Amino acid sequence: MRRVLFVLTAIGLLGGCDRDGDSEKGAAEMSVDEAAARAEVIRAATATVAGERIGAANEEPGNWLAHGRTYDEQRHSPLADINDANVAELGLAWYWDTGDTRGLEATPIVVDGVLFTTGTWSRVYANDGRTGELIWKYDPEVPREWGKYACCDVVNRGVAVWKGRVFVGTLDGRLVALDAGTGEVIWETLTIDQERPYTITGAPRVINDLVVIGNGGGEYGVRGYVTAYDTETGDERWRFWTVPGDPSKPFENPAMELAAKTWSGGNWWEIGGGGTAWDSMAFDPELNLLYVGVGNGTPWNRDLRSPGGGDNLFLASIVALNPDTGMLVWHYQTTPGETWDYTATQHMILADIVIDGTLRKVIMQAPKNGFFYVLDRTDGRFISAEPYVPINWATHVDPDTGRPVEIPEARHPNDTALVFPSAHGGHNWHPMAYNPATGYVYIPAIEMALLYAREQDFEYLPGAFNSGIDLTPLLPPKTVEERAAMFQSMKGHLAAWDPVRQEEAWRVQHPGTWNGGVLTTAGNLVFQGRSDGHFAAYAADTGELKWETPVYTGIIAAPVTYAIDGEQYVAVIAGWGGSFTLFTGAPRHRGNLLSEGRLLAFKVGGESNLPEPQVTYVNIPEPPEMAMSEEELAEGQMLYHTWCSSCHGSDVHSGSSVPDLKYLPAASHSRWNLIVREGVYSTVGMPGFKEILSEADARLVHGYVVNRTKAAIEECQSDYPKQYPEVFGTACTKRVVATP
Repeated sequence: MRRVLFVLTAIGLLGGCDRDGDSEKGAAEMSVDEAAARAEVIRAATATVAGERIGAANEEPGNWLAHGRTYDEQRHSPLADINDANVAELGLAWYWDTGDTRGLEATPIVVDGVLFTTGTWSRVYANDGRTGELIWKYDPEVPREWGKYACCDVVNRGVAVWKGRVFVGTLDGRLVALDAGTGEVIWETLTIDQERPYTITGAPRVINDLVVIGNGGGEYGVRGYVTAYDTETGDERWRFWTVPGDPSKPFENPAMELAAKTWSGGNWWEIGGGGTAWDSMAFDPELNLLYVGVGNGTPWNRDLRSPGGGDNLFLASIVALNPDTGMLVWHYQTTPGETWDYTATQHMILADIVIDGTLRKVIMQAPKNGFFYVLDRTDGRFISAEPYVPINWATHVDPDTGRPVEIPEARHPNDTALVFPSAHGGHNWHPMAYNPATGYVYIPAIEMALLYAREQDFEYLPGAFNSGIDLTPLLPPKTVEERAAMFQSMKGHLAAWDPVRQEEAWRVQHPGTWNGGVLTTAGNLVFQGRSDGHFAAYAADTGELKWETPVYTGIIAAPVTYAIDGEQYVAVIAGWGGSFTLFTGAPRHRGNLLSEGRLLAFKVGGESNLPEPQVTYVNIPEPPEMAMSEEELAEGQMLYHTWCSSCHGSDVHSGSSVPDLKYLPAASHSRWNLIVREGVYSTVGMPGFKEILSEADARLVHGYVVNRTKAAIEECQSDYPKQYPEVFGTACTKRVVATP
C-alpha cells in the first residue's frame, strides 16, 4: 500500500486538500497522460484483490477489501491507532458532497487508499482516501420511473472489487463490471425479467471468480433467487431459486422439490411467492459454503399465498449453498410460515466461539423477528436463540426443534393484532458487528410495533405494494395525542449482545429509531451514526460515549476504517432515507437538517469543518378548494395509501427528501393530472399512473391530499405544536437547506 501511495504522490496524482475538502487538483484538471497513469496505478493495486488476499485481510488491516471487511462479515478492524484513549481528539479530515438527496446505505470498499462506494440510483464513486477527491464516477442511468418498484428508497449498499474490476448491481436489475482505474464499463448483464418488478439494492459478493447477486421486489410480485456470474465474461454460471415455481412444471433442482412440499393451496407462483435475497451474504472459505439470507413472502400473510398452511420454504431462511454449483447444502428457517414481513435478510456474522466448553463454528443473525440466533454453520444445527428486543408473536424458540413457539393470536386470522416487532423488524438491513476481544455483537436495534389485519378481499395489483395487510388499521391515528404516542413508541438503541450467554451486556438508548450500521475496532471502540444527525464512538466494553460530532443529516450506513501511511481514518457515508422514512412519515429529528448526502472521513487531529447549513423555512401553502364527500375522501385515502404512500409517506407526510405533497405549489395542483397520470416528471422519478388511475381516481387522490393539507394547516395554527414537538417539530414548516 505504501508503495502504491508513494507512486501516486510522486507523479502528482493524489492532489492536495484544503480545509473544506476541495481538491487542489481535481480529475477534471488532469492531462490525459496523468489520468491514464493514475488509472494504471489503481488498476494494479486492485488487480490482486481476490480470494487469497481477502482471506488474509488481517495481514493488511489498513484496507477494507470486502463488504464486511472479511468474508466472515464481522465488521471488526484490527486497527487501534484510534482508540478509547484518544478518540476524543478525532476531527474531520475531509468531506465530499455526493449530490444525492435520498438515502445513502453503502459500505465503502477501500483498496490501497482508494474508496469505492455507491449512492442513489446505483451510481458508483471512486474517491481518494487521503483527500476525498473524486477520481471517477459511473452513472448507470437507471430509468427514473423504475423507482416505483423500489419499496425502500432508490438506495444501493455498495460494490465488490475483484481483480481490477468493480462490480455493482443496478436498481433496474443489471450487474455491471467496471474498470477499477477509470470506471469504464467492461461488461454488463441483465439479471432479471424486466417484465416483473424486480430491483437490486444489495451489494454483490465475489467468491471463487463468481460474482453473486440477489434482488428485491417481494411485495410487488416476484419469485426470489440468487445468481452467480463469471467475473471475466458476465456469463451466468448458476441460479438458486429461493421459493418453488409452478408445481405442474419440472422442478429446477431437488431443493425446489423439497420446498414445494411446504406450500399448500393457492396459486402463489402466479404472483411469484417472494423470498427475495435482497441483502445479506457471508462466506466460509474453509467449508466452501456461501450463506444467503432470504426474505418475506408475497403477500405477507401466509393464509393468502398458501391457504393450506405449511412452512413455505425457503422464506425467512438462511440457506447454505455450494458457491461453485449453487446447490443447497443446508437451510434453517427463522420464521416458519412467515406472515409479518419477518425477513432473514439481515446481516449474518461468522465466528468461532466457545459454547459449553467447546469451540463452535457458528453463524449469528438478528433477523427481523426479534430473536438472536446462534447456529452451527457447518450443518445449520440450532444452538440457541433469545429475544434481543421485545416480542409478542412467540414465547420462545423450542431448543429441541429450533422452531419458534407462536402465540396463536399473532397471526391475526380474524381480527387486528398489535405485534412486536413491526414489519421494520427488531433489526433491519443496518449491519451489526462482532468484536472478538469483548465477545459482543453490536446490534442497531429497533423497538416498534405494528397493527396487522388480514386484507379480506385481497387481489394482486401489478406494480402496487401487495402486502395482503388491511391498510385501514395501519393508517396513522388522526388525533394529535394518538400520533404523539405513536412517534414516542418508535425507539432505537445500540445493544451489545453476548451470543454465548444470549443476553444484553449493555445498551445505549438513542433519541429515535432507524439508526446507522456499526463498526467495531481493536481500539475498544464501536462507531455508529444516528438518525439525529450525529456520528459517535462508544467504548466497546462498557458502552460509554467517548466522542460524537454533528454531521447535519441522519446516518443509516455503516462506517469503515482504513489507514494511509500509518494514519488511521474512519469513514462513513451520510444521507437520510430508506424504508422507515418513506413508510412511516415520521418527522425528522431537529439535528437532521441536510438534504444532500456526504462521504465523511475522520482522523485524530483532523481540522476540516463542515459548513453550517443555511436553513430557511417555508409554511404550508394554501391548497385549492375541492368539494369531497366523506365517501370520496375514504376512497381517496385508500388509493393514496395503495399507490402513493410508499414514497410520499403515510397520511401525506414525508419523512424523507421525497416531496411532501402538503407543500405542493399552486402550479402543481393545477397540473395534477399531467403529473400523476401523464408522467411529466417521470425523468426525475415520478412515474405516470395513467394505466392504473382513471381521471376519477386521480381526482379522489388529489382531494385526499388537499384534505390532509388543510387539516395540517389548521393543526399548525393551533396550540398543538408547542405541546407536541415530536409531532410538529418539523411538520409545520418545510426546511429548505442551501448547502454552502
